[in-house]
This record gives sequence, structure tokens and C-alpha cells, in this order.
Amino acid sequence: MTYAELRAALRHEHLPLAYCDLDLLAANARSLIERAGSLPIRLASKSIRCRDILRRVQAMSPVFQGILCYSAAEAAHLAADAFKDLVVAYPTVDRRDLDLACTAIAGGAEICLMVDDPQQLPFLSEAATRAGVTLPVAIDLDMSSTLPGLHFGVRRSPVAGVEAAVALADAVAGTPHLRLDGLMGYEAQLAGLQDLVPGQRLKSAAVRALKRRSQPEVFARRAAVVAAIKARGHELRFVNGGGTGSLEQTRTDPAVTELAAGSGLYGPTLFDGYDSFRPQPAAGFALPIVRRPIANIYTCFGGGYIASGSPGRDRQPTPYLPAGATLLANEGCGEVQTPVNYAGPEILALGDPIFFRHAKAGELCEHFNELVLLAGAAVVGRAPTYRGDGRSFV
Repeated sequence: MTYAELRAALRHEHLPLAYCDLDLLAANARSLIERAGSLPIRLASKSIRCRDILRRVQAMSPVFQGILCYSAAEAAHLAADAFKDLVVAYPTVDRRDLDLACTAIAGGAEICLMVDDPQQLPFLSEAATRAGVTLPVAIDLDMSSTLPGLHFGVRRSPVAGVEAAVALADAVAGTPHLRLDGLMGYEAQLAGLQDLVPGQRLKSAAVRALKRRSQPEVFARRAAVVAAIKARGHELRFVNGGGTGSLEQTRTDPAVTELAAGSGLYGPTLFDGYDSFRPQPAAGFALPIVRRPIANIYTCFGGGYIASGSPGRDRQPTPYLPAGATLLANEGCGEVQTPVNYAGPEILALGDPIFFRHAKAGELCEHFNELVLLAGAAVVGRAPTYRGDGRSFV
């Protein structure tokens, strides 16, 4: 949509607001399906954080199977709304959250929790015992690469190879009320690292080279771990891998049975700089212009929705429409106001919106109670976010 169309569609809405363009969301979903090849996609809820959007995407295609949650309490919340096949991607030892998940399992929910350390197992076993259930668990495998002078990847799981993975699988099998259900090997350095960033030609080339070097190593590690666990007599219902940025690569690994993706549905700015794909900007937010200190500066209310990760300018929201609007380098996005530089052809007045794109996908939903749903340049509905559900899981 153009600026004029988007402004007209939201003319009577209260600002600030967050929105989702359902037409662009569907286009992004089709792109993920094409890029996944023959493998199913488990939706990463941390990048979506809205039950309505999760359900809409799952209804688009049988390729979207199951949810990759980020919190045990969140999984229980989704299970209460009839979501199935919920895998929690991050370990927890919190008694309350474990009890919520195990109580949901006792009521028929399909929830699998993540482990990467034998010391986590007693916490899970005790919760499963209290609920009288057998708790499915999955092993989180480290998929980073150690190169000369460089750790290429993220610091997550301590399970870095076959020996540790088999030992943990044995420990799970030997722990009362637990059973091994799956394995997750998320190659973050392939899936979540931009490799074609404008103005960063040399860095982008270096990242692409590092990705080419890392991929065969970590894929071989994941395949070896899967083979060793199975040879030990353990069963794996699923082997999860990849993310929005690596679907084409991860689908070629025969050890992987399913992919994960979420950010590619909303299309935030940190996914603009990839060589192999470019998602549509399906989600964003609108801030109202509340003052005009000089002719070409329009100050908006709100906007300080800074993304997590290593601090930098790329973590700030980006003015999207009208085209040509930019942040002020010495102010950026503020706690309660954001000045924007604009000298283009659009006539802007007090109360008019300026539209922004956020840097990371699901974190936008932590700032708004709902997403205003758009289709065909018109408002067609509203969807509560997790915040609108009255829930905060992290």
C-alpha cells in the first residue's frame, strides 16, 4: 500500500498502533512454503506472539505443523486455546512454569520441553511426578562453529557433539517420568545473520564465506548426533533445524525432519539483508505526528521500540512511509517521542501517522495490545497480542 492508502485505511484508528497486512503476510507464508521444499515448518512463536496470526498461518497450508514456543507457560497458554504439537525451544527449571506445562499435559495437551544439561532433568521429573504424567523432552544441540580466533554462532547449548548428546539421551531415558521425544539443532549463524547488507559489501562477503565454511561442518555434526542417538536405541519423533534465513540450506540435510520459521512472516528490517530471499514488510506500527519544531522535522508520539541483541543502529525501528522519512542520528527513537526528518511530496499535518518497521519480529507485540488487521487497503479486524491476552512470558 502507498502512504496515502495506509493513512486513509487507518484514519479513524487510535494512534499509536501496530498493524499486520494480511495480504503481505500470506505472500510471506507462500515464500516460506516454497523455500522449505518438502519439509514441514514449525512456526516460531517468539517471532509472532499473537494467537490469531499463528492460527491464520496454520490454516493457510498443511506445511505449517506445530508451534516452536519460547516459554513453558506460553505453551500451556496456547494449549488452552487448542493449539497442538507444542515444542518449547528454551530450557526452564522454574517450578511454576513446569507445573503449568505438566498440568496441561495431564489435560491432554501436546507439549515437549527442551533440555541441554543433565542437571535440568530432576526439575522436570519432579514436575511430571506431581502432575502424574510422562513428560516429553527434546535435546538442544549446539550448532555453532569454532574457527581460528572466532566463535561463529551463538552461546546456547553446552551439548556440542555426539558424546554429550548420547549421554544426555541416556540420562533422559533413565529419569522417571521423562521420555526423549526429539532433537533441535538451530544453526543461528546461518539462519539469523544477514549476508547482503547495503553499504557493507566486504563484511557481507565475509559472512557469506563463513556461512559456506560452517554449513557442512554443523550439518555433519547434527547427522552424526542423530545417528548415534538412534543407534543407542532411542527414538526421535522429530529433528528440528533451520530458521527463516536458512530454509534453503537446512532442507538439504537428510537428518532434519522439520524446519522452523517465524520472522519471515512479519518481515522485519533485520531480514532485509539476505542474499537468498526478501520478505515483504507485513507488520509495522504507526505513530501520530504531535508537533513540528522546524519545517522538515515532524515529531511523533512514542516509538522507542528498540530490538534486543547487540546494541547498534540496526536495532532501531526504521521510518517506512512516507518514503524518504529518516530518523535523526543524534536522537533516534525516543521513550515517548521520535523526531523524523521528511521533506518529500506528501503533505503532513498534526495527527497524521508516520509508519515504521521494527527491527525484530515478535518483540513489537510486547508494546501493543492488538494488531490492527488490514487487507485490500481496509481494516478487516483486530487480533490481540500476547500482551492483549494479559500475558507476558519473558
